[in-house]
Amino acid sequence: MEVTVESGSGPVRFDTKIAVLLREDLETWQRLNVTAFLVSGLGTARPEVVGEPYADADGTAYLPMFRQPVLVFEGDKETLTRAHSRAVGRDAVLSVFTSDLFATGNDRDNRAAVRAVPRAGLDLVGLAVYGPRNAVDKIVKGARMHP
Repeated sequence: MEVTVESGSGPVRFDTKIAVLLREDLETWQRLNVTAFLVSGLGTARPEVVGEPYADADGTAYLPMFRQPVLVFEGDKETLTRAHSRAVGRDAVLSVFTSDLFATGNDRDNRAAVRAVPRAGLDLVGLAVYGPRNAVDKIVKGARMHP
């Protein structure tokens, strides 16, 4: 996937999109926690989404970050279920967070909690998707931008 630059010093336009979709009834701390977890694996699964390391004027090094914005959306449970089905149907790069994960405290138990439930029975509270901009737009259709 390519990056399209509109002009030498102008805005950068990406042909890909990173989107997070959260269930609208989550508390603020849950929204932040779920978002962080959902995007945490994207850079290892798709290294092209990560930019170059940062440094300040004193030479202090900082970790690289995503090279493009992460758009955050919200919707009701049905919106998440539809988006999940669309993402799976399109074979999209996808991460999920279920309500069961609020009761676990580590990665092993998180994976076990998801594995214990059939796909159609997952109680989704969030998902993240990465792919071509138009495909991601179709996946999150019906969701609204997070306030």
